[in-house]
Amino acid sequence: MIRRFAALLALMLSAGCAAEPVTAQATLDGQPPIVIAHRGASGERPEHTIAGYKLAIELGADYIEPDLVLTRDGVLVARHENEISETTDVANHPEFAGRKATKTIDGKEVSGWFTEDFTLAELKTLRARERLPQLRSTEYDGQFEIPTFEEILTFLAEANKGRKVPVGVYPETKHPSYFVSIGLPHEAPLLAILDRFGYRDRKAPVFIQSFEVGNLKALRAKSDLPLIQLLDGEGGPADTPGTSYAAMTSPAGLKAIAAYADGIGPYKEMVIPRGVLGRLGDPTTLVHDAHAAGLKVHPWTFRRENYFLPLGDKGGINPAGHGDLAAEIDAYLKTGIDGLFSDNPREAVATVKKGSVR
Repeated sequence: MIRRFAALLALMLSAGCAAEPVTAQATLDGQPPIVIAHRGASGERPEHTIAGYKLAIELGADYIEPDLVLTRDGVLVARHENEISETTDVANHPEFAGRKATKTIDGKEVSGWFTEDFTLAELKTLRARERLPQLRSTEYDGQFEIPTFEEILTFLAEANKGRKVPVGVYPETKHPSYFVSIGLPHEAPLLAILDRFGYRDRKAPVFIQSFEVGNLKALRAKSDLPLIQLLDGEGGPADTPGTSYAAMTSPAGLKAIAAYADGIGPYKEMVIPRGVLGRLGDPTTLVHDAHAAGLKVHPWTFRRENYFLPLGDKGGINPAGHGDLAAEIDAYLKTGIDGLFSDNPREAVATVKKGSVR
């Protein structure tokens, strides 16, 4: 994959034309967009670690994002997926070799080690590692534990002491219908922990997000906390067969989302698609249509590596090299987005601040 990227990029660097300038639009509430540290400062430290969240706050992020899955004993922990071979050293633990399994998650067959087959005490013997070693440093591999959601909120409460504007938390419920099917629902433990730490109403610095629909509707029935419907560029919610994310972005679909959620978190190319050669194209009407429905828009995910950047913003043919992330983010800010997810809060925060004073 990486070699193919380099070969294609060498051919394409001089091709195509840049998109036409876009007149800057306002956010839904007129406030500067928020920067959500995607899984922490995951471009600098292994994702979903206290060290990554700590660095994200130091770099100025407005929110930190933990993806939440459950252990066998019902504890919410932060991992990108419930399958943990990519983000931990579990494969190096012979005592857990017999736990390797193949399961069907959201209709897809997945093999590896799963959090729901481990107690919290067992997971605490593992250590985090870089999920994208081909693109990022592995120097911090093996140094950090898997944090619980409670540990993250305890850390965040301490970090917010003395702050006039607290850093918020932006948890995602991962595969909630799957976890319900095995008797480990997210809702009750999630809301209980948030309540214990003072996140109780619409003014609380929190957003709860999910790619599924039923999970968010269940949360809305029990809580007034802000909710975000995540949207992918392909497919549809795992718990709503026959519904596509594309259909959910129509004016009627957005109106339906507004009945239970406060915003959407779309794949960023749903806001500005890329052309055949990978350059940014013209913005869609998604931000305008979402705002018309009263929904905030927080697209994902902005990363500085050339591998992820649009053609015009790449810094060379090395996929792991860094390009002009600020330029990509700036193009999206002009569409009126209300926030953005980034692995690189340093660059994202600086770009948002620069844009807010123009």
